[in-house]
Amino acid sequence: MNQKRRLSYCAIQEISRDNHGAVSKLLKLIGVSRQAYYKGLRRKETSWETQDRQLKKRVQYWFDFHQQGIGAGNLLTNLQFDQSINFYVSLKMVRRVMRELNLRCQVRVKKHSRSKENEQHILDNVLNQNFDVLAPNQVWLADSTELTYGVNGEHKVRLSGVLDLYGRRLIAYNLSKTETSEAEVDVFTRAFDFAGEIHPLVHTDRGSAFTSGRFNNFLDCHGVVRSMSRPGTPYDNAPMERWWNEFKLRWMARHPMPKTYQELVDLVESGIEYFNHYNRSTQRNGLTPDEYWDEAA
Repeated sequence: MNQKRRLSYCAIQEISRDNHGAVSKLLKLIGVSRQAYYKGLRRKETSWETQDRQLKKRVQYWFDFHQQGIGAGNLLTNLQFDQSINFYVSLKMVRRVMRELNLRCQVRVKKHSRSKENEQHILDNVLNQNFDVLAPNQVWLADSTELTYGVNGEHKVRLSGVLDLYGRRLIAYNLSKTETSEAEVDVFTRAFDFAGEIHPLVHTDRGSAFTSGRFNNFLDCHGVVRSMSRPGTPYDNAPMERWWNEFKLRWMARHPMPKTYQELVDLVESGIEYFNHYNRSTQRNGLTPDEYWDEAA
């Protein structure tokens, strides 16, 4: 019996309790015999229907938990770690449930509007899109993105971040008025405070802050290997670009725009905590970035 028919039977039963003759009239209206109606009311839920009902409940829960920002693949990953799901679930089942619940994950197209500044230190693309690493702190990616706040979104700030390529964990971030060398030095200072005295490969784009003498002199003091994206090739820094896209689409866009700077700070901090501590991915064998790092320790 489909869900719509079951609901209609329950509705008829509820309406007819204090209305003599209502059952016959309502059954005639929907074209169902009295025998089929009572048989349907006595019918017990099958094991498949029980599992399907539970699956829909948990799919909706994880979809809402992740701010309506994940697709079938990541939903399946969360379900595989869900202790209330004690039966086999396939990707095909998750997609079917998403269709029935009308759940869709939208993808935002990133807009590029920054103008090119004078370049000072131009370096080779040492990373060369080799995004496979074996341990934390081997490769760090860095970039900044624009965020808005205010009653009408009239204020703008830059969010700078350092992303460890292993597990896509954001290890440091900084909010500033504009993308400057000072802001990038600050966020990398926080990254080294977090990780200790290490010497990773650091990859950035060719933005003016990253090609500045001050920024590159700072990194030279830490003995890192430098790498830069080629002109007009954002895919050279693809994991960092994707992290920003997901952060904006799945977190910032699904919360009311902050009206004050402090509200923005709180929202950014909670979003970074979410992506580091709760965001599971098949690329990490279903683990969160923190769990993936713990396995490597």
